[in-house]
Amino acid sequence: MLEESFDTEQEFGGKPDYSPVSWREYFDQMEDVRVGPADDGDVYRIYKAGHDGPLLVLLHGGGHSALSWAVFTTAIASRVTCRVLAMDLRGHGGTLVRQSDDYSTHTMSSDVANVIGACYGQTPPPIVLIGHGVGGAIAVHTASNMLLPSTVGLVAIDVVEGSATEALHSMQTFLKGRPKSFKSMDHAIEWSVGSGQITNLESARVSMVGQIKRCGVEEAEAMEKASLVEKAGPVSDEVVEHNEESHHQSDEKENATSEGQVVYVWRIDLSKSEKYWDGWFRGTSNLFLACNLPKLLLLAGIDRLDRNLTIGQMQGRFMMQVLPPCGHAVQENRPEKVADAVAAFLLRHKFAEARRETGSSNSFTQ
Repeated sequence: MLEESFDTEQEFGGKPDYSPVSWREYFDQMEDVRVGPADDGDVYRIYKAGHDGPLLVLLHGGGHSALSWAVFTTAIASRVTCRVLAMDLRGHGGTLVRQSDDYSTHTMSSDVANVIGACYGQTPPPIVLIGHGVGGAIAVHTASNMLLPSTVGLVAIDVVEGSATEALHSMQTFLKGRPKSFKSMDHAIEWSVGSGQITNLESARVSMVGQIKRCGVEEAEAMEKASLVEKAGPVSDEVVEHNEESHHQSDEKENATSEGQVVYVWRIDLSKSEKYWDGWFRGTSNLFLACNLPKLLLLAGIDRLDRNLTIGQMQGRFMMQVLPPCGHAVQENRPEKVADAVAAFLLRHKFAEARRETGSSNSFTQ
């Protein structure tokens, strides 16, 4: 579940500008939504945009954050009249929950319903669930269990049971191969683009802010030691939402120590959630097909289709679009293309009204 993307070169002094960009450039507001007892509840970080039209509930992939939808939010809002609510899933970004080690699909889909309930009460607007990767699986489970009765549509982005479960075999290797910490936010952004995790520079500048957090060198070392003791593994991949400055530090922690008192580390240790990985995707294809809703599947490659989805697609049970090669972080790497596809889906089913003529040609397979 890695990512590559299209290049958004932003030059600064003749060189790419790797400085972070604020969420305010893309969303109208950020809120911390409390669910549960006022003095002892869970707090979920959300970002909102728009005031009219259907509510697009955006669910990010594992290790990312709501900020991975930032550039897409601007793109979709320019195409159709809609509202956006992007949330940090538990353990990610600015969300703080008491049982932070529970990443089951049941718990995470309940989180989505609870946040929407806290924001809109018993009468939420028509909802279109849109999820990427793990977020796509959570969207499918939320829709399948009818946790949000006002849901009218479902969009899954690059989440296919067969290819996802295969990719899980190499996940620990990927996590171990990543830098444990960075000297600054700028260096983290530079690493994400250079490594191919997110090669769309504009998106990396806003979304990496949601993946790492600032901490003291001693704290970072203690976290790494604890992780190594717990399981001979890495300090995995993470999502955070505030600090807006950081630098890619590869392997050499001596640099961070000599450089100053702080480094930037991944917010979530995904390696500790391994026992949930199979459950995220097992049976997802059949659940997706069984959802009695208009559905759109966006893929980064036709080879990602598994047998059940191939049969379902041939039977016309959902709309599908295969995007040009862009890696796993589809909505970050090709935000305009994803916005074109989602806008066409919303307009086709009359969920939203066009804001303007986009002139885009979307070839859906149905």
